[in-house]
Amino acid sequence: MKNLKNSYLPFLLLFIQPVFMASNLIVARGAAQSIPPISLAFWRWLLCFIILLPFTFNYFNRNFSSYKKELPKLFVLGFFACGICGAFPFIAGKTTTIVNMGIIYSSSPIFIILISYLFFNEKMNINRFIGILISLIGVIIIIIKADVILLVDLNFTSGDLWMLGASIGWALYTIYLFHWKSNLPLLERFALISMFGAISLFPFFLLENFFYLETNYNLNFLGWVSFAALSPSIIAFLLFNYVNKQLGASVTGSVLYLYTVYGALYGYLFFNEKLEYYHLVGSFMVFIGIYLIKKNYETKT
Repeated sequence: MKNLKNSYLPFLLLFIQPVFMASNLIVARGAAQSIPPISLAFWRWLLCFIILLPFTFNYFNRNFSSYKKELPKLFVLGFFACGICGAFPFIAGKTTTIVNMGIIYSSSPIFIILISYLFFNEKMNINRFIGILISLIGVIIIIIKADVILLVDLNFTSGDLWMLGASIGWALYTIYLFHWKSNLPLLERFALISMFGAISLFPFFLLENFFYLETNYNLNFLGWVSFAALSPSIIAFLLFNYVNKQLGASVTGSVLYLYTVYGALYGYLFFNEKLEYYHLVGSFMVFIGIYLIKKNYETKT
């Protein structure tokens, strides 16, 4: 019975994890007009590391020789997970909606399959190709708001393009997290990823602070940074890393189905956003495409 419960736990967490993961969209929209985006991302991950340090310091101090060779890989993971995926959504939140952000971000499984095929020798067949094509068309429909003129004129909302970059960054993080095996326990590995994420953001934070927009350190700043460090960071990332370790990158990518649903719900509840017809059409195509990819994957495995 215990083994049965353990086998179902990762699948249960697939439904719970996006609740916390999608709360990052609340931060992206809610703090967009009051806190510079790079600053928000930098302090978020620095605070995350500071919170985790008391629980991980003894291990780091006693076992440095066992994980020092992993540090370059952990920096890459931190750059993708906390740098790109940490900052890009906050930049996007200034010019696009939670609904758009959630749907575009849900295209990440497409890029997981593409990158796995190009660089990790994962097989590509006609079903996967059709699924990827349908999903990409769905994302494009959302970005251009089903208006071909916007596509011809290359007139896109910049926030949508930032979210597309974040989606690709998340795909790279997911793949490398699965393929780069580690001797580190889960909590310690995540703490180092957070630290390296903050380090990768630091020079961009300085540039933003001195040449673009200075951060105002007040209670509003403290509240948003604290929430960002806890809900979509520590809780969401630990759950994601656990599920990814148990189920693998391709299956774990399916959390983005619910990420879209929860994101749309948050947009409706907190920001009075509405679903347009192109959201529904684009989402349907993205989900159908990912379904074809997943169905083929599950049949093969």
